[in-house]
Amino acid sequence: MTYGKGQELWKKAQTIIPGGNQLLSKRSERFLPGLWPAYYSKAKGCEVWDLEGKHFYDFAGMGVGSCTIGYADEDINNEVIKAINDGSMCSLNSFEEIDLAEKLIDLHPWADMARFARTGGEACSIAIRIGRGATDRSKIAFCGYHGWHDWYISANLGDNTKLDEQLLPGLKPEGVPRELQGTMLPFNFNKLTELEDIAAQHKNELGVIIMEPERGTPAEDGFLEGVREIATRIGAVLIFDEITSGFRANIGGIHLTYGIEPDIVIFGKALGNGFPISAIVGRREVMDSAQNSFISSTFWTERIGFVAALAAIKKMEDKNVPKHLRYYGERINEGWKMLSQKHGIDLKISGISALTHLTFQTEKSLEVQTLYAQSLYEKGILLGSSVYSTYAYSNEIVDKFIGASDTAFAQIKEALNSGNVQSYLKDDVLDTNFKRLTEPE
Repeated sequence: MTYGKGQELWKKAQTIIPGGNQLLSKRSERFLPGLWPAYYSKAKGCEVWDLEGKHFYDFAGMGVGSCTIGYADEDINNEVIKAINDGSMCSLNSFEEIDLAEKLIDLHPWADMARFARTGGEACSIAIRIGRGATDRSKIAFCGYHGWHDWYISANLGDNTKLDEQLLPGLKPEGVPRELQGTMLPFNFNKLTELEDIAAQHKNELGVIIMEPERGTPAEDGFLEGVREIATRIGAVLIFDEITSGFRANIGGIHLTYGIEPDIVIFGKALGNGFPISAIVGRREVMDSAQNSFISSTFWTERIGFVAALAAIKKMEDKNVPKHLRYYGERINEGWKMLSQKHGIDLKISGISALTHLTFQTEKSLEVQTLYAQSLYEKGILLGSSVYSTYAYSNEIVDKFIGASDTAFAQIKEALNSGNVQSYLKDDVLDTNFKRLTEPE
């Protein structure tokens, strides 16, 4: 087949950038091998134009969940442009970081202090450092995905299966110090007895419990309450990682809807609507330990992230953005359910409505997902297995998505009945695993 400019550039990137790019979640192989545009020339609202000027609607993640308000939002951009014109970096501090700290503390009445970084992985590492410092204990119980840093990936030292149910199967911890082995202790969501066992075995060494309060499935009655009780009982710092869930179900952390207070909460992604900013918000007695540890970086002080976050939160409040995210997510879910019944295709829908995930219930699920993405690509829609809703959607755009999905489901049913789904694909099946993209010469 003839590859477009995006795929040709992607092939070149793999020869000069290890891994092809900076983020696993943006690899073409995870969406539609051979056809995925890979690169954009312009993005506005929920619309994307590739290097050849072809237009798409984005149902493939909206900047990996960072743009809940929409690409290049004018209200936020205007504040950022003003900050750039007034100077985004200086030997003095940006006063906006005080404004943002006060705002986040106001949204989370249990918290007293905040620190900032620019990425989610950084924020997780900072929170872990603070938690270990506050407890003077090194072991960590964790549930869910928390970034690429050594402290987290060390879970797979000596056993490459520890992260299988948390991140990616068989992830190799190459480059991670072997001395970290045994410091990371995994437990599964809604499995309180697993955390109880960890706490009983390591109660004098367990300093931190870190988890996502909700992502794929809701917390069962008593689960988060039990996690909070265990942390309090053994004196561990409880960290809620809301890098993904934050500012989608409500303004602030989704833990507020459960009424469970952590010791630290972490935000990223939606906080700056695509501009780099992350936050670590917590109780004074825990956060104070940051003053005894060296946690410092030049670009954590630049102005743009603070300004963007303040503008994004203001617009979320003014427009009740989470309500729109839930509404569009629920419309998409209802569309999928209707098409499932209409075409007789078994599927599973999971996640919060503002971040909904579709899984085809068949042994050929990856082939089917690839065919779905291929069909929508041909209709000008970018598709991933998860849809991060955005305020930039409209009923008309969601109707286009459901209509295009109707045609796609008909083709999927035909392919499944044929017994050879892969024969309907124009290139390879998508690959969700972590692996080398090019081999050394």
